Formats: sequence, structure tokens, C-alpha cells
Amino acid sequence: MRVRIASTAFRGAALLVALCLALFPVYWMITLATQSQGQVVSPQVRLLPTFDSFGGISNFAETSVVSWLATSAIVSIGTALLSIVLAVFPAYALSRFHFRGAGTFGFAVFATQMLPPALLVVPLYVIFSRLTLIDNPLCLILADSAFAMPIALWVIKGAIDGIPKELDEAGFVDGGSSFSVLMMIIMPLVKPAIAAASIIAFFFGWNDFLFANTFMVTESRWPVTKGLASLFGQYSEPIPFIMASAVLFSIPPVLFFLLLQRQIVSGLTAGAIKA
Repeated sequence: MRVRIASTAFRGAALLVALCLALFPVYWMITLATQSQGQVVSPQVRLLPTFDSFGGISNFAETSVVSWLATSAIVSIGTALLSIVLAVFPAYALSRFHFRGAGTFGFAVFATQMLPPALLVVPLYVIFSRLTLIDNPLCLILADSAFAMPIALWVIKGAIDGIPKELDEAGFVDGGSSFSVLMMIIMPLVKPAIAAASIIAFFFGWNDFLFANTFMVTESRWPVTKGLASLFGQYSEPIPFIMASAVLFSIPPVLFFLLLQRQIVSGLTAGAIKA
């Protein structure tokens, strides 16, 4: 009995230490965001937030942080939607139909992940400039979707592989087409996989810096990644404002994950309990 209690206490303490180590950078970021520049560079370390001057939070009105967040939201949501739309149909085709070259096609799609994004910057810039899409969030959506879609395709395909083909046959018997079977039967059953693929695609768009730094020119149209990088000057670094912007930058991805968390958890636990 004592051994069990000691083991439980040890595991609880270990989890508490791990949680503190994981959350301390976030706490320290919030603490620095509430301090002034003088307090940050002062030799006296302040471990508690000081809301007397609101630090970098008061500088939001002087910059384009809100427009940066709006651009990042547009790019991320657009990347998630476009990636899922482009991935669902080939995922269903690779899972259900047997045709010559299916394996080669699937490997070729996945092999695109081997190409470093920096290798494609110049060709993409030439294409987008001819389409007059430079300095337009649409070019970031297209570029990020090109890298997120293959991963989303294989995530969704894996989920469709686990669905019995008898359900498709039942839909065909009732007079349904392949498109209606996909929309009415398959899609509701692979919602957890779609949610997971959406999060992956969302983070592709939200964390992108290379394409954003290359294709976006106007300051008010920058995404947050480029905007935060621009705050680091040669002779000055407004640490409180940078930290406050970073806190604001981290909130939307967390909210997006929490929004789809139930779908992901249901997908992870599906099949764990037999009826």
C-alpha cells in the first residue's frame, strides 16, 4: 500500500515538474510583455507581471499588429480549407480505386515533401508575379497548400482505408454515385482525420515565414511572422512589445486546436472499446 502511494506521489510530482517546465516559457513571455523596456533590461529580475505600465501591450495601437493577425488568419484558414478540399478526392481515389500508376502517384505526391521550400521560392515568385498575385494573401495560401495538401491527403487516406468497403457498396446499391457516397457516408466517418489534417494545414499557413517574407511587400499586409521579425532592429529591440505580440500571436492556434480537439480525441479513441 505504501509503495503504491509513494509511486503515485512520485508520478504526480514528476508530472507537476514537467508541467512547470513546459509552461514557464509562456509565463515568462507574459511577464516580459507586461513590463517596460527599462524593467526588462534592469539588473533586478522581476518574476511577477507588473501591470503598472502594461509594457508592450500599450504599443499595439502604434503598429499594424491587428492587420498582421488578420492576414495570418486569412492565410491559415484559407490554407486549411484549400488543402482539405484538394486532399479529400485523391485520398478517396487512392483508397478505393485500383488503377495503373496509383502507387506511383501516391509516392510522387508524398515525395514533394522532400523538396525544401527555399528551392521553390524563385519559381513561385515568377509564377505569382505573372499572375499579379505578389503582395496578395492568395499567393501564400497557394504556396502553403502545396506543402500541406500531400500530408493531409495521406492522413485522410489512412482513415478511409479503415472504413469497410461494404459501406460504399451499400451506398451504390441505394443508387448513390461515388461522389454522393464520399460526401454522405465517408466524410462523416473521417471527421477526426479531417480535423487533424486541418490543424496541420492551419499551422503550415500560420507559421510560414519564408514565403511571407518573399511574397508580401506592403507592411499592412504582412502576416505576423514577418511582422514580428521586423521588430528586431539593429540598435534597439522593444522586448516588451515583441513579447506582447508573441502572446497575441500564440492565441489563435490554441483556439483553433481547442475547437477541433473533440474531433481529434474521438478519432484517437475510436475502436479502443469494443461493443
